This record gives sequence, C-alpha cells and structure tokens, in this order.
Amino acid sequence: MSKAFAEAFSEYISESDRCFGFVCDLSDGTFSIENSSGHFKSVFVEGINPIVQLQKGDAVHPADREMVSMFCGELLAPKGVSERDGSLSISFRLNTGEAKSPVYEWVIMNIIPRSDGNDNINSIIGCIHIMTAEELVNKDIVDSFTNDTHPKVYENRVRSILESGANTAFVQFDIEKFRFINTEYSEKTGNDILDHIRNVLDVICAEKQVHFRLAADIFVIVTAYNSRDEIDVLIGNINRLLSRYGSIEYKLVFGVYFADEVDKTAPVRILMDRVALARESVKGSALKNVGYYAKNQENVLNLRRQIEERMYYALEHNEFEMYLQPKYSIEANKIVGAEALARWRHPEYGLISPAVFIPVFEQNGFIIKLDEYIWEQACKAVRKWIDMVREPVTISINISRVHLDSGDFIGKLNALIKKYDIPQKYIETEITETVENPRTENAVCELKDNGYVLLMDDFGSGYSSLNTLKSTPFDVIKIDRAFFSEFMLSERGKKIIAHTIAMSKDIGLDMVAEGVETKEQASFLSQCGCDTVQGFLYSKPVPLAEFEKMAYGA
Repeated sequence: MSKAFAEAFSEYISESDRCFGFVCDLSDGTFSIENSSGHFKSVFVEGINPIVQLQKGDAVHPADREMVSMFCGELLAPKGVSERDGSLSISFRLNTGEAKSPVYEWVIMNIIPRSDGNDNINSIIGCIHIMTAEELVNKDIVDSFTNDTHPKVYENRVRSILESGANTAFVQFDIEKFRFINTEYSEKTGNDILDHIRNVLDVICAEKQVHFRLAADIFVIVTAYNSRDEIDVLIGNINRLLSRYGSIEYKLVFGVYFADEVDKTAPVRILMDRVALARESVKGSALKNVGYYAKNQENVLNLRRQIEERMYYALEHNEFEMYLQPKYSIEANKIVGAEALARWRHPEYGLISPAVFIPVFEQNGFIIKLDEYIWEQACKAVRKWIDMVREPVTISINISRVHLDSGDFIGKLNALIKKYDIPQKYIETEITETVENPRTENAVCELKDNGYVLLMDDFGSGYSSLNTLKSTPFDVIKIDRAFFSEFMLSERGKKIIAHTIAMSKDIGLDMVAEGVETKEQASFLSQCGCDTVQGFLYSKPVPLAEFEKMAYGA
C-alpha cells in the first residue's frame, strides 16, 4: 500500500465517528489497526487479526455468525478475493458491549483488496462502522421476500407510541410449522403466504399502529388501546383473515405483551423478547393459540438470553459433555448398548439439565452444532474401546428434526465414521417418531440406504406411531415410558402393550423400553418379549468414565 493511500485511509478513519479500520497483509498475516473512537475496544482482542476474530464469531450475533464466518473465510483463503472484485461489503450485528451484557448494533464492514501490481492480492483494507438510521433504510431494510421494512427503522415509531401516554400492546404472531409449508408445497408458496400477510396487515392496521415482519414468518403489531377487548378483536380479525391462503390452512400462534401492566421503559428489543416468550409459551398447544406475557416469565427470558450468549463459548471450551445411558438385557443382566446424551457443565451453575437448554437450541438452530459434537464424542469413544481391545457396545445418537431437514447431516456423520476408522455398526441413529414431511421422510430413508440402524424414539408419545411404522424403514422401536407406565395401570392397557410388542416383533422390529423405573415394569416387559431396557432402575445417564467402569469393570 502506498504511503499516500495509507495516510488518506488513516485520515478517513480519524474523521469518522464510531469507526474501526484495519489493514491486513495476506502474505505474512501481519496487520495494523486504526481506531479513532474506541467504540470497538470491547470487540477486538489486541494482537489478533480482526478478520480471524470475526470469523470465529464470538462478538457476532448468533443469527449472523455463519454468514460472517463464510465471508471472512473467503477473505483469508488463498486467491479468495481479487482486486477485480472491487469493494466488498457485509452488514451484520456486532456486540459492542460486554460479553456477559451484549449490546448488538448493526454494522457494515467494507473491504478493499489491494494488489502488488501483478494482480496478486497481497493485502486488504477494512473499515467497520455502526450503521446510521439512514443507512439502515438505504442498505438493510428491504426484506428479499416481502419488501418489509427492517424493524430497526421502526424503533422510533414504537417508542413514540410507548411515550405517548396511551396504553400500549405488542402483538406478535407466526405460522405454526411454517417449515412444513415450504417443504410440502414450495418455498415460493411460503413466500407468497408471507407477502399475503403483509398486504393484509397494510389494510387492516390503522395508520397509528406500527406493524412489520420481524424475521422469517414472525410479524409484530404495536398498538395503543383503551381496553383488552380491542386486542382480542384485533387477534380475531387476523385469525379470520390470515389463517388460510387459498386451499392451504394453517394455525397462527400469538403472543401478547401489555407494556403498561409490566414495563414500557425497557429497550424495544427487550419488549420484543417478552412478547416472543408469550408466543412461545403456547407453541404446540392443541387448546389455545394466544399466550400472554406474565412478569414471572422474566426468569425464563433471562435464562434463555444467558444460554444464547454463552452457547458458542461453551462449545469451544468443552463445557458440553457426552453422557451415556446404558441399555440392559434383562435376561443376560448386562449392558448391551448405550444412548449418547448431552449435558452442560457450567462453571458457575454446575450441571444444567438438557430440558433447559435443548428447547432453546432447537429454536435457534444451535442444536445442529451440539448434535455433531456429541456424534464425534460417540465415535471417539468407540475408537478408544477398539484401541483398548475391548468389544465396543453400540451407541445410539440422536438426530434432531432440525438436522433431518438440513440435508447434509449424513455426509457429516459418514465423515466422522471415516475419520475415526470405526465399523459403522457401532453407531445407531435415534429419530423421534413424528416424520412430518417428505423431506424428513426422505432423509430417514437415506440414513437407511447408508447402512445405519434406525431407532424410532418416543414410540407411543404421539398420534402418528402406526402410520410412521408403515411408511418409514425403522429397525428398532423405543417404547416411551409414558406409554407403558400409563397402560400398565389396567388389564386392558397391559394387553395393548403386549399386542404392540408382539406386532412389532412379527414385522421384524426389535424393541427397547426406555424410562423403566420399577422391577414390576421390567418383569412385565420381559414377559411380553421386550428384553432390552434403559431407565433409572438400571442406571441414570453417566459420564463416559463411569460408563466404562460399568461396562468393562475398569
């Protein structure tokens, strides 16, 4: 870089408010930093290439990390960029606060490749600055599907309603199982539905009501009101007008936050989190589709926020552990397998129950990374046992519905089997009984085609068990604890269990009963022909070292 250009660049940075500039030499990895405002001091660690730090993603919003990581990877890759590319840019959310109290702001990063005169890129010049409201309008407000305005632009209008003195309500809604519409019909149909919703909201919402699409299929209306009845009428109108599109019917799920009854002074993003929590509280309910925020839900919201803030750090610093729950043969009275489960050992809170963090990860997509981490731990364990000249027991790994829909998980699993050079038969796959759409069903069939043993998890916990058995090539059924424990309370129920086991064996399916807690349950299941069980009667999930003592005596 010429001295004149360097001086001009430094002058530009020094005159820009809330701006961070850097120059990276790609030939030797050295870099220099220009930072006039100090606004980014908590973002970047001194002495580490800022592009490398952004690629790692600790300070990047979880929803933007994959995108930013790919962008930075291209910059750092040999011949990843060319001077012919001109100026490159990316917009994303960056935490300019502390790690434990994040403050995410929209930033834009501009990159200019510089060559050595022979079309060889030897350095890149970068500038990151906080986006102004005008830039948000011009750069980042247009949604590629529905032309909705970015919600950040509406914050002033929302705040004006909150500060007007009127009672203020936040109404948030989405389409339950919207992903099913995209897979069953098409993504174009899904986008048409979102566009239809926006158009209808434009018509039915008053001028003083703020409405926008927050993300994906989530819409928000912020409105003044005199009585709760007005909000009920609004929700009723939305339900009546928007719960179908042509011949396609779907369920809308609502969350309501009455700001005046709780708190209207918090930042808008916090208020959005609260109404989202209200909406999520009725997800999956067959009886109601409207949830109302209550102040006692704040602990849940804070816990979720803490989980999301730490999840990437926890994964990188090995806070997640693989626990194994043994599967026992009743007849042989020995361990014949194990199920791999995730546990989170937090340095401050100790062992966190998966019931706390798994639902959060399933909603934000992080479950994919956790799944793959546990898969690798399972493969490592099998490799260890082989190296110790011990006969490995099979380990069943869980594959989330999110992963089933991702399309590339089988390649990742195959790669792990190859990496650790283990026989495929020692890794089995568990899938929850409900196969909701053709894409998921195809993924299950592809697993079978790749030679994996398929276990249907939680059989009997839903309505679709028999239909799923008919259409999907499972090898093993895992009977849900709730199914057999409830049915064992009556003679009629016991007969249903016995015939279910007999039918399954008749069509060539093996059986595992999970959640066995009493000797009576174990004895009855054994009499019915189900020999393999897991549950607290035999063992709770345990760390790998403890499992090895149980299985191998050392």
